[in-house]
Amino acid sequence: MSYTAPNASNPLADVWSGYLAQAHTVPSSRWLILALVNTPILAVIFNVLWQKLAPRKASDPPVVFHWLPIVGSAIWYGNDPINFFQSCQEKYGNVFTFILLGRRVTVALSAKGSNFVLGGKSTAFNAEGAYKHLTTPVFGKDVVYDVPNEVFMQQKKFVKFGLSTENFRAYVGMVEDEVEEFLNKDPGFRVYQQNDINEWGSFDAIATMAEITILTASRTLQGKEVRDNLDKSFSQIYTDLDGGFTPLNFLFANLPLASYRKRDRAQKKMSDFFVDIITKRKQNPDGDHQHDIIASLQDQTYRSGESLRDHEIAHIMIALLMAGQHTSSATLAWTMLHLASRPDIADALYNEQVAHFGNPDGSLRPMSYEDLRHLPILDSCVRETLRVHPPIHSIMRQVREDVVVPTTLAAPSKDGVYIVPKDTYVLASPLISQIDPRIWKDGDKWEPLRWNDVDGIAAQALKSYTDENGEKVDYGFGAVSKGTDSPYQPFGAGKHRCIGEQFAYLQIGTIVATLIHRVELKLTTPVPPHNYHTLILMPKDPKTVHYRRRKFD
Repeated sequence: MSYTAPNASNPLADVWSGYLAQAHTVPSSRWLILALVNTPILAVIFNVLWQKLAPRKASDPPVVFHWLPIVGSAIWYGNDPINFFQSCQEKYGNVFTFILLGRRVTVALSAKGSNFVLGGKSTAFNAEGAYKHLTTPVFGKDVVYDVPNEVFMQQKKFVKFGLSTENFRAYVGMVEDEVEEFLNKDPGFRVYQQNDINEWGSFDAIATMAEITILTASRTLQGKEVRDNLDKSFSQIYTDLDGGFTPLNFLFANLPLASYRKRDRAQKKMSDFFVDIITKRKQNPDGDHQHDIIASLQDQTYRSGESLRDHEIAHIMIALLMAGQHTSSATLAWTMLHLASRPDIADALYNEQVAHFGNPDGSLRPMSYEDLRHLPILDSCVRETLRVHPPIHSIMRQVREDVVVPTTLAAPSKDGVYIVPKDTYVLASPLISQIDPRIWKDGDKWEPLRWNDVDGIAAQALKSYTDENGEKVDYGFGAVSKGTDSPYQPFGAGKHRCIGEQFAYLQIGTIVATLIHRVELKLTTPVPPHNYHTLILMPKDPKTVHYRRRKFD
């Protein structure tokens, strides 16, 4: 056996030589495993060092610290956006940037933040760039965010023509009839039999309200042909198309997944369904469909003099069906859960109806549109639900040019004002202002009575959102209140404020009033928290509402 003496002059040389000698004996598969294990670790270390040591432009808003490169704060934001926003607001102020799966998103909180984003110029803050990849595969081509903003504003105006007071008067009775029919026929309400009058039944708040919502929307806005075709086949097409409205679809427009293929097939079938209705109406123009939106759209023309093409009408109808269905059913589900948890409010709501349109035997006569407009407790319940549970917690825009952040929103750094750079995104969250404890007393609690104080913050916020005597702006679909300065913005604000706002109040109010007219409610569990893993703020399980038929019925 030979013996090699250590290198006394450089002992590290011996260590290194030994390491290299051993390295030659390590199989390549081991190197691959080591690389796979160490590369993510090194990426995380580099990401942390870059955030801590790399120089930052003085005009950049502060960036939320994150461990994972590319992923950024997506997990925290996706699991609990409200906690994320509030924690970052406390640390960084009203303006900060976070990384969302490789996207740089600058958040602007508070009412001033919403005004900055939602009241900004469309040339700077572009909605199409933020949402086209989500909405076009579901709604279809040539409508909403698949067209230039100027064209979209004309399309909104066309829809608004159909949302007339005359139609609304007809819709109240239609909605009431649909709810009554649902309660009498649905298997889940068999407890409605007279001999079970003292028995309690139950229903799932989301599933039941979603079904009632689509029945009432199809009977009113969509037209008789749509209502008559709400069978299992239509339900499956709707479900497959609805599968394209998820956070995954928002982040990744096209993936080789079965749900994406189902979405695309369903969109084609739904489009063909509406085009077929339009074709038959042209062949028989004297049918009974004067109150629906299809009839209104067929009468409209663009400023260029061109009429809407059949597929454009079809895709606008799909957009109304899909967008309105989610928001209204979510609001109804939350309202039912809260009313079931507050029998005092539910009783006050019922007594309000008795006082306004009660019969001597204790029953209620059918509601009218005018009745619905004069039920303040009902109005307060709906508005409070929209305050605490607005359907959308985040509203995004793509930034098309460098934008300076106003000093009234974020105080400038020692080196100057903040600038949101071109080709990034901005985000407003009206919900944060709607539950801000510095604005609203017990802001996270559902308390409709707050809307009864004519001098309170709720009344002031509502006035600034809907003030009939305030500043009006016509973005191309009729003059509306901007509402961008209000801490209460349940239907958005500015040029993209929802044009279906008044119909939503009518639909939701009529459904709630009809249900409270017919049944008592109770909740045996606490009102559930938000499920943030859906695009629309839905309640988590359990969401079961218990009900019992009122004795006069």
